[in-house]
Amino acid sequence: MTGVTSRRRGRPPRSESADTRDRILGAAREEFSQRGYDKTSVRGIAKAAGVDPALVHHYFGTKEQVFEAAVEVVFAPAVKVRDAAFDGPLDGIGERMTRFVLGLWENPVSRAPLLAVVRSAVTNDAAASVFRRLISAQLMRRVAAELDVPDAELRAELAAAQLVGVAMLRYVIKIEPIASADAEEIVARVAPVVQGHLTNP
Repeated sequence: MTGVTSRRRGRPPRSESADTRDRILGAAREEFSQRGYDKTSVRGIAKAAGVDPALVHHYFGTKEQVFEAAVEVVFAPAVKVRDAAFDGPLDGIGERMTRFVLGLWENPVSRAPLLAVVRSAVTNDAAASVFRRLISAQLMRRVAAELDVPDAELRAELAAAQLVGVAMLRYVIKIEPIASADAEEIVARVAPVVQGHLTNP
C-alpha cells in the first residue's frame, strides 16, 4: 500500500462539483444573454464553461432546465420584493414595490441578465413558460399571500403587469419619453396605480 491516498472514481468532490455547477450556470447566463434562447445550445454552454456537454446534462438536464436554473439565479433578488414591499404599512406598499422593481432595472449589474431573460421569454414559448412559472411561484404568490382580500392573486398580477409593462417600455423597447424620464418621476406616477391594484376596494 502506497502513502498516497487514491481518490475514488465517480462524482467529483462536493466543492469541485459546486465550482463546476457555478461555472456552467455562469456560462449559460452569458450564452442566453448574448444569443437568446433559440440560438443557445447545451453544447455551446459546455464549450463556454470548458466542460463536456454530458456534465451539463448531469447537473441540469435539458436546455429548458438549464435556462430555468439560470433564470432562478438571476431572478433571486426579485423574490425579495415581498420583504421589501411589505416591510411597513400597507398604505405605502405601492411605492415600496415600485421602487424595488425599478431599482433592479436601474442597476446595470442586474439589468443585463434581466434583459436576457425577458428577451428570451418574449421570443420562445419554452422560455416564456419557465419565466411565467417562476414569476408565479416566487413572486406573485408571495405578494398575494400578504393581502387579506378574496381576489389577492388577481390584484398581485395586475400590480405586476403594471410594473412589467413599465420595465418593457423603459428598458427593453426604450420608447421615449419614458425611456429617459427621471426614475423618481416614474415612481411618483406609477406607485399610486400599483397601490390601487393592491389595496383599493
